[in-house]
Amino acid sequence: MLSLAHHVTLVTGASSGIGRAVALELARHQTQLCIVGRDPDRLREVESLAASMAERVLVFQKDLTLDGDLDELSSHLRREFGQLDILVHCAGEIVSSELEAAAIDDFDRQYRVNVRAPYLLTKNVLSLLKVMPGQVVFVNSSAGLAARATVSQFSATQHAVRAMADSLRAEINKYQIRVLSVFPGRTATPRQARIYQREGRAYQPELLMQPEDISLMISSALQLPRTAEVTDISMRPLLKSY
Repeated sequence: MLSLAHHVTLVTGASSGIGRAVALELARHQTQLCIVGRDPDRLREVESLAASMAERVLVFQKDLTLDGDLDELSSHLRREFGQLDILVHCAGEIVSSELEAAAIDDFDRQYRVNVRAPYLLTKNVLSLLKVMPGQVVFVNSSAGLAARATVSQFSATQHAVRAMADSLRAEINKYQIRVLSVFPGRTATPRQARIYQREGRAYQPELLMQPEDISLMISSALQLPRTAEVTDISMRPLLKSY
């Protein structure tokens, strides 16, 4: 297995849910961990938990919809490290509504967070990923594989991210940069709790996947020897109760 120790790692959406679990899992591998999020209190909590495990932890309170914040983030990485070994895209937003009633502003917001932000961030740091060479992970969604009612906007963004990852993989394979897409089903996260509330359904997190299930799968793929590449991982709760 490939050791991840000392690797420069960037995780977006690291303050909550799957992103938080991924950040803490990579901290356990003694990486140089950079965490990105909008909530300063939750970022500090993750920083505190990761500090005793990671080689070092850097916190970036950024809004990924702002080009200036993305530019500052990539510039800091370039000055501080001169390379990036692992990039994990976990930030995202979802708004559910039937198409007829859906607000176009919600669609625009989801596009900026779910599609444009990871596209521009990856573009900005691609030269840093070529140094190692590095690895890129897009934490997508089961909605990126098949759409269902009321999630046309979100599913459209996730299909776009899937296409982005597939195209990127073909473009940068010559640099030996690996690109992984992960498609989780329903996972016990704060976002999922809000979705259940909107749906008027009882939230039973113990019946869903846990964020740590996904973070363990991602770290396993990242540690594969350099003779192999995992391109797509689809994960579901064991009990199909939804």
